[in-house]
Amino acid sequence: MKAFFKEFKEFISKGNVLDLAIGVVIGGAFTSIVNSLVNDVIMPIVGAIIGGLDFTSIAIPLGGDAAIMIGNFLQAVVNFLIVAFVLFSVIKAINKFKKNEEEKPAEAPEPSEEVKLLTSIEKELKKINKAKK
Repeated sequence: MKAFFKEFKEFISKGNVLDLAIGVVIGGAFTSIVNSLVNDVIMPIVGAIIGGLDFTSIAIPLGGDAAIMIGNFLQAVVNFLIVAFVLFSVIKAINKFKKNEEEKPAEAPEPSEEVKLLTSIEKELKKINKAKK
């Protein structure tokens, strides 16, 4: 049992697990922001454009009190598209930044004194060999 808890401790303390947990928490917080953006900003504008229609009230009655709430589904689709667009924009910006960083050529370090000396010896030997021919 002790080995089990030790293995669990190693697993949970790995960087990837912690990164994933942080991502999930931030994603949960981001969801409320996106929902507010969609419900309070975008959907009223879309509703005004198409004649004041409230998407959440769109339903397909099935008989009795049962109905398919197609408006809620449409709103969820809009939420998804906004999240996908924001993530796409963020990832595109990050990739552009990384690409700009990679394109910068690294400056070659100054050769050491030994390398400079060996290079000059090599040049002199080439001159001597050419003169002998």
